[in-house]
Amino acid sequence: MPQITLAEAQQRVDDWIRDVGVRYFSELTNLAQLVEEVGEVARVMGRTHGEQSFKPSDRRVELADELADVLFVLICIANQTGVDLTEAFCRSLEKKTERDRDRHRRNEKLKGSQP
Repeated sequence: MPQITLAEAQQRVDDWIRDVGVRYFSELTNLAQLVEEVGEVARVMGRTHGEQSFKPSDRRVELADELADVLFVLICIANQTGVDLTEAFCRSLEKKTERDRDRHRRNEKLKGSQP
């Protein structure tokens, strides 16, 4: 399975936009697309892990494909707003680690069996 870094993913999306996509959609359009793609993830999750059933037209939809679509649009937004996702992700993980270092271990709701 190929492995790429976030920086490589950002560059590959940028290359794709230049070669195939003509140009980035506006930030607002990409935000709307991101929400739309997250909704598609929710649809798959609700039917796979929730109580809803698949419609015949939904049966071929794959969670991995929908998550990849979310990632693609997220990368588009990062690229066009100048966000280095590697740097941002590392900062976020540091923040969460510092803030939540012991919080989850002490959470009684998280003890016991896994769902």
